[in-house]
Amino acid sequence: MSTKSKMKKLTWTQQEYQEFAKKREPARPVLKNCFRAFVAGGLICLIGQFVSQAFIYWFGFTEKTAGDPTVAVMIFLSVVLTCLGVYDKIAQWAGAGSAVPVTGFANSMCSAALEHKSEGYVLGVGGNMFKLAGPVIVYGTVSAFIIGIIHWLFGLGVK
Repeated sequence: MSTKSKMKKLTWTQQEYQEFAKKREPARPVLKNCFRAFVAGGLICLIGQFVSQAFIYWFGFTEKTAGDPTVAVMIFLSVVLTCLGVYDKIAQWAGAGSAVPVTGFANSMCSAALEHKSEGYVLGVGGNMFKLAGPVIVYGTVSAFIIGIIHWLFGLGVK
């Protein structure tokens, strides 16, 4: 549907206002936002890599086994920074760069829990926290199932 066909449904005053608002809307700094997202996402991944290497070097994990505790530490750091109000400031500066990694998901769940804790632990924290997590978990599970079926049908993979 084109923009003009949408504009036909508006009254003359509404169309004038839309044009007025469009002329005065500030340009979005796309390159600056992309750079910030790249830097923030890269720094989060760099910290994750440092944590992973620390598990390997100091605790004797292998590269394969260091992944799970690294994710747990990154989630813990994200939740702590969210509780202190720091992660939200990082997210405001970084945009999608802080939302994409697992730390962004932990931040969004923790934020929902903090926002609704006055409603009680079960209905407030638990109920609202999983409004976000539920669809993500379902989508991930269904996607994994579909990929597994494709893998099984075509016999792909390492043997």
